[in-house]
Amino acid sequence: MKRILLIEDDKALRENTEELLELSGYDVITAPNGKIGIEAANENLPDIILCDIMMPVIDGYGVLENLSNNEKTKQIPFIFLSAKTEHKEIRKGMDLGADDYLTKPFEEEELMSAVESRLAKAELLKRMQDKTSKEHGVSENEMRTIHELKNFFDDNGEPSNFKQGEIIYEEGARSNKIYLILEGLVKCYNMDPDGKELITSLSKADDFLGFTSFLNNEPYQESATALVDVELAGISKENLKEILNENKTISLELMELLSANISNIKAQLLQMAYSSVRRKTAQTLLQFADIMNTKPDEPIKISRNDLASVAGIATESLIRTLSGFKKEGLITIEGRNIQIMELKALQYVN
Repeated sequence: MKRILLIEDDKALRENTEELLELSGYDVITAPNGKIGIEAANENLPDIILCDIMMPVIDGYGVLENLSNNEKTKQIPFIFLSAKTEHKEIRKGMDLGADDYLTKPFEEEELMSAVESRLAKAELLKRMQDKTSKEHGVSENEMRTIHELKNFFDDNGEPSNFKQGEIIYEEGARSNKIYLILEGLVKCYNMDPDGKELITSLSKADDFLGFTSFLNNEPYQESATALVDVELAGISKENLKEILNENKTISLELMELLSANISNIKAQLLQMAYSSVRRKTAQTLLQFADIMNTKPDEPIKISRNDLASVAGIATESLIRTLSGFKKEGLITIEGRNIQIMELKALQYVN
């Protein structure tokens, strides 16, 4: 039975999460603050650690830093639990060596998926390291996770900045680099023969951008434009290929990430093909709110054309539907800004 250490100062959340994990067959140890959590980690050597960030005595960053400097505990997979969603907070945790990041409140499926995938990857990594150690010895600079790859981009990538509305690259241009978005929001899109724009994906801070063939500099299959001011870090394809050749575990994680992106795009296309105009509009609003990390009391600042392009409907139809949502009290509209007032109701619009 795999053992999980849960460090969380919120008693209700700690007990609920403990129950979920135990019902899934895990042996769970809990700690109400960072100091007790560090002691429990050293005493019990769990298979994985779930840890809140904002805690009394010692916060989550302090826990991770302490355990990362301890030979006995530094290899234990570590997942942060936090209400914080800002890029700088995520990067701080990943810079310290965290393996993943769950934003509260999280669903049971999200929790179990994160735990199971990290345990599986830890086991895979251990087997690969054991095999490599026997054959060649292990390099201390070897990257272990996709987050370490992102840190490499952040530390070593060539920086570039784009103002809102500026084109990052155009469909048909040769692709020489892969980018990590450090700040901002990017739309990728295609143009149909009539000049109509179809947004194929939205990418936010901490997402990769610009993947085409790894084998050569194939032309971009879509264009990319900054929806807000954007900061990127880019490395050449040749550099990335060398990294992936030397770090097989990261290659597997990257394949998983790209597969998930493809699944999301397919889901969006199915929505565009079969959903009603009302549902397309509602789901697009929710998608933008999620990807822009919009808080409940903050408006979504996005053009009607971009909303319509993602939804796959005419701009005029989108505007009429938004007016209907406003009359129903689901949203408020002030100029370009749209604020969601009834989140649950929008989720169930047909």
